[in-house]
Amino acid sequence: MEPVRTCLGCRQRAPRSALLRVVARDGAIAVDAPARLPGRGAWVHSTRDCVESATARRAWARALRVAGPLDAEPVLTYLGSPQSAAPRTTREQADRHMDKS
Repeated sequence: MEPVRTCLGCRQRAPRSALLRVVARDGAIAVDAPARLPGRGAWVHSTRDCVESATARRAWARALRVAGPLDAEPVLTYLGSPQSAAPRTTREQADRHMDKS
């Protein structure tokens, strides 16, 4: 059984493979696609809606346990880049997967 994580944006639980891991680096959020960077990580769906929702709720700093607001622009840039087209599932696919369980 695959590990389950909670998305910071929509607060839905999903398989780890359906989410994108991020960490705090130098006052900004860094994408950790292979999920190997050291430090505390947080998970978010690879959708603009979830990233913006987490930003609006000011969830980044709380989840990553850092003081002050964090800039989520690197995550939005990553989502718009061709490298983010890795075989990640969409939120809808993750929801269907969880319904089958």
